[in-house]
Amino acid sequence: MRRDTFKKTVLFMDTTVSITVISSSYSEQQAQASMAKAFEAFRLIETLCSRFDEQSAIMQLSQTINIPVAVNPLLFDAIHFAIEIANLTGGAFDPTVGKAMEERGFNRHYLTGEHIISVWESNSSVSYKDIVLDEKNKTICLKQPLIMDLGAVAKGFAVDLASRALTHFDGFVIDAGGDVFVSGTSERDELWKIGIQHPLNRDETICSVQLSNMAVCTSGSYERKSPVNDHIHHLINPKTNEPQNELVSCTVLAPFAMMADALSTAVFILGKEPGIQLLEESELGGVLISPSLDVHFTKEMENYLL
Repeated sequence: MRRDTFKKTVLFMDTTVSITVISSSYSEQQAQASMAKAFEAFRLIETLCSRFDEQSAIMQLSQTINIPVAVNPLLFDAIHFAIEIANLTGGAFDPTVGKAMEERGFNRHYLTGEHIISVWESNSSVSYKDIVLDEKNKTICLKQPLIMDLGAVAKGFAVDLASRALTHFDGFVIDAGGDVFVSGTSERDELWKIGIQHPLNRDETICSVQLSNMAVCTSGSYERKSPVNDHIHHLINPKTNEPQNELVSCTVLAPFAMMADALSTAVFILGKEPGIQLLEESELGGVLISPSLDVHFTKEMENYLL
């Protein structure tokens, strides 16, 4: 049976997002319409969660203190999940690092070039515990001024939402920079093969996996450097407000992209031993790479490595 391949690439969330669909029964026009719906998920999540747009829902939320605010259910879910990961990691992962990111130069909008500088102060002692969620009423109350950064959640969340528009195809891949989700089978009716980028040589892979219906997300210190100091990367330890440097890369395999996205960041910040422990307790695959290029795998990775 013939299997056609259709692909489209769009810029969202400061990264190139590519969608590939494999179909034995849909026309190119139908495939393009489905991919357009999938890309709409990225536009929506960026509108809600972007720290680089003063008009975004999350930045508007940041300006209201000690008053419960009703928010879009998707934004509520993203923040709720981020706080769950913060609790799971004892605060090693914390969505309230936005001001620290801003102060280190990570505040430039990728489309306009505008630098976002918050007019309100954020206490250095803020943490995820200053965010109070009311699940019944879907409201969020901030106990003190803070800026949330959902960079480790939002892109994975968008991938998961986008995938819902593509489930009727024989297979598909959503590749949003370091966040990848694969479903079904490839054009050769095989499991998908995904290469994990070498942290020092962009054109090389350090290992490869074979899988389906799963997300592969990577966080690396090589991806984003501060424009004011190229020795500072974007993966900041919220307990010290300084970049974490025990690892240069962490890849996590999980059933959902938002989970893999958040945990790849969390494990990077936790470091090798506690990070591997967390992933193995969660029965998830992981690849952790040190600055000396020592590669460490969780036990679960044996099921996926080529």
